[in-house]
Amino acid sequence: MDKTVYFDNNATTRVAPEVRDVMLPFLDNLYGNPSSMHAFGGRVAKYVDRAREEVARFINCSPEEIIFTSCATESDNAAIRGTADWFGRDLKVITTAVEHPAVLQPVRRLKAQGHETVELPVNGIGQIDLEQLRAELASAKGPKLVSAMWANNETGTVFPIAKIAEICKEYGAVLHTDAVQAAGKAKIDVQAVPVDMLSISGHKFHAPKGIGFMFVRKGTKLKPFMLGGHQESGRRAGTENVPYIVGLAKACELARLGMADEEKKLTALRDRLEAGIVAKCPNVRVNGDRENRLPNTLNVSFEYIEGEAIAYHLSDLGICISTGSACASGSLDPSHVIRAMGVPFTAVHGSVRFSLSRYSTDEEVDYVLEKLPPVIANLRELSPFGPDKDVSTFK
Repeated sequence: MDKTVYFDNNATTRVAPEVRDVMLPFLDNLYGNPSSMHAFGGRVAKYVDRAREEVARFINCSPEEIIFTSCATESDNAAIRGTADWFGRDLKVITTAVEHPAVLQPVRRLKAQGHETVELPVNGIGQIDLEQLRAELASAKGPKLVSAMWANNETGTVFPIAKIAEICKEYGAVLHTDAVQAAGKAKIDVQAVPVDMLSISGHKFHAPKGIGFMFVRKGTKLKPFMLGGHQESGRRAGTENVPYIVGLAKACELARLGMADEEKKLTALRDRLEAGIVAKCPNVRVNGDRENRLPNTLNVSFEYIEGEAIAYHLSDLGICISTGSACASGSLDPSHVIRAMGVPFTAVHGSVRFSLSRYSTDEEVDYVLEKLPPVIANLRELSPFGPDKDVSTFK
């Protein structure tokens, strides 16, 4: 199959040509180590400084508050474990049941080590109860850390992060947000939304894999996660990945300048895709908060069939989609996000995600709407389950 329709952009995105072009000199002539004392290294260090300024502009913070990392998984671990290392066993950690594994697994490790932890449940559209958050904070006797994502990677549901920040400030809690999926799709302004720490991966918005950053507000108590060098002002050791840092900065610039137009385009494409699927495929439900979601993300459940089978058959037709988080691939268990939302068992296994990017087109949407309905119809024909069949064992 020569044709490829890539609708799995929440897993990763193609590197923008403009990003690739600015990286190339640092893979060739400008290869010096920016931490070296000589002029050749110093010349490269200036590009790192400029990149830091552009990344800071992207989220409206000071350059000194930016720490370059390998990805948001590292940033999430650094935020959660670094805060726990600072405050010790008295720290209470509150997160949500729909976080990415890069947050849930470090929090669960802290629980195993003796910390009090809470995973807030969500309702049927994937939103937490803010009063429950308030109650958990009020009951804490010592320091508190809240880690709540800006936007969900599977459903696109956007949390009320500004209200969450307000509540955290009221109770003196440190707030970390995994903003991976929001980057490039929603405006992030850490002055308007006063989070204390924020994690982002470049490859989610057209930078290469292997580069990310962490925002740490001045005055936030945090012990370094990576030790062994003076880089990043002693906050993250390791020789700077200069080509990727420069590429990340370019991706931030492109997103900052083009976000308004991209949001309009992606919303229109997503809505047309959603309307077409609902019209052409019976027994389908749209998952997540349809009023508060990312413009590029559509998660739907097809009842009585398996999402893995849908993805497999679409792949044969050159259509790339996902059944959940790319970091949880390989598991046949239903998505923890979809299960947390209480999606009925007749639909929970048939959940798939379509995620678009600035490079998605109307023609690609048309192709999906042409090829998807026959796939669904064929799988339903083969399935032993259905509205007129015994579904008592479909669990």
